[in-house]
Amino acid sequence: MDMATATNQAANQAKAGQDISDADDSLRETFIPLTKSALQRRLTTAAAWPNGDHAAAKKFFQYLDHWRRQNYNNGLRAIDQDYEEFSPDTDLLDTRSHTISELEGMKQRITAHMAHLLKHANYVQIDPKQVEMILTRESFYGLDLHVDLSAFEDLMIYYRGASTKKELRRVPKKFYRKVEFEVPIYRRLFMLFKIKPYDVRVAEVMASEKVSKNEARRMVTKLRKSLPEGIDCNLIYMKMFKNMPCSDIEMIFPNTAVKFRLLDKLKLGLTSSAGLGMGAFGAAGKIALAATNPLAAAGAVAGLGGVAVRQGVAFMNQRQKYMVVMAQNLYFHALADNRGVMIKLADRAAEEDVKEEMLLYGVLAKTTVNRRDLEHVDNAIERFLKSTFEIDVNFDLSEALERLIADGIVTEDTDGNLQTLSPAAAAKHIDHKWDGFLDTLVEDKDDLGVEVDTATEAQRPA
Repeated sequence: MDMATATNQAANQAKAGQDISDADDSLRETFIPLTKSALQRRLTTAAAWPNGDHAAAKKFFQYLDHWRRQNYNNGLRAIDQDYEEFSPDTDLLDTRSHTISELEGMKQRITAHMAHLLKHANYVQIDPKQVEMILTRESFYGLDLHVDLSAFEDLMIYYRGASTKKELRRVPKKFYRKVEFEVPIYRRLFMLFKIKPYDVRVAEVMASEKVSKNEARRMVTKLRKSLPEGIDCNLIYMKMFKNMPCSDIEMIFPNTAVKFRLLDKLKLGLTSSAGLGMGAFGAAGKIALAATNPLAAAGAVAGLGGVAVRQGVAFMNQRQKYMVVMAQNLYFHALADNRGVMIKLADRAAEEDVKEEMLLYGVLAKTTVNRRDLEHVDNAIERFLKSTFEIDVNFDLSEALERLIADGIVTEDTDGNLQTLSPAAAAKHIDHKWDGFLDTLVEDKDDLGVEVDTATEAQRPA
């Protein structure tokens, strides 16, 4: 059954009063977990186009794919000029100086553009005000982590593909045998952050804690010890991770502090207490003979000190083990950084747009649709994906339609009827738009900042 037939059936069911919703839309993601190529193959079979337009449809979808990617690349090129001032990875000479107001405007354009890319790539935002809710005490990797969220001037966290994966872990109750269980994960996790300037954070601590400036400086310095060396409050950092356990989301923050778990505290506390107790008991008698046998007493004191040192080393080794576990797992979860994140998201946003547009065009090009019937089209597409690929998504029809209208592929008359170009005409239309693409390019922004003397090797603004 193709989508045009499914649309008519959905409309008939709605008229009969039948429920055509499969699930609560708020619980389903808009991400379509299919490659563009796989979807295109299913949508361009000969059986799907009774009039023999399947070859023309395939050509149009290919043109549409290149057209979307070119538009996203153009947007990426425009924002890249702003991000160069905030990029942690740049190795280029900074030849312009910007005012604080200009830098703030550039920062806002960057965050707005990233939000746009993430939305079109079908990511879901985690509200920064609710980030505390996702920071958990239970960790899949056995770590107890703490994050100071007040350190961030800007913080954006998005995810896509909330799912589960099967893992093996040794369980004490099962005599340390490996047991398989499901771990909730984010298939993709994005983070953008900018650290607050030191003086700004000091002023905040003075106001919130009612302390002197010197005491606030001491407190902020202590809090910032967990930040990596070289991190710069003037820069914007972007990170992307894959298959990150939901319970270990604290790992992605730059100021994560590793804390001892209660079990490790008890274990280390008991062993150190027992070791020091036995050492003190054995040394007490020898120390009492200090007057008659000073060498034995000195040896006892040295032995007791050695016990104390060993216990201290045990604490340090356990902490080091925590850090190694966190570093190893972050290594395998890391996907991209900074500008690499921008490129990857732009590519993914273009592909998601094209998939949505191919699905919608596959209906509109074969049957007459009025705007009031779009809910039935939406449901038909969702059912097509469910029956064909066994995936359950909340299809985003409205934005796909607006993009097709904006590009002239679909037009709407005064009665709300949607008229769609045939596959051959649509491909030719995109060809004409491509020919005029260079004529519509936006000029680079050269009115921001002032030139500086490059002979003195310009640096980033402080």
